[in-house]
Amino acid sequence: MGLIMVVFWLFFIRPQSKKAKQQKTFIEDLQKGDKVVTIAGIHGRINKLNDDGTIDLEINPGSYLKMEKSSISMEWTQQLNKAANTPAVEKK
Repeated sequence: MGLIMVVFWLFFIRPQSKKAKQQKTFIEDLQKGDKVVTIAGIHGRINKLNDDGTIDLEINPGSYLKMEKSSISMEWTQQLNKAANTPAVEKK
């Protein structure tokens, strides 16, 4: 029974808590000007970080949405920024 609990903790609880900690750190490290993607798939740039846990997201020049910080997707934002930093490869 103890072995089952250890395996359950090792494969389910530990990775989930590690990912939650990474998400929290990611949200705390957001800054004005960062390009982000929300969990709804909205792409934009952070215009303002508010004290109430929200951000003003600029989706087009002059168009802003007020959103919760927790609605920012860490995985999609990292993929967006990774693709932007990777040089384009020409296909022949």
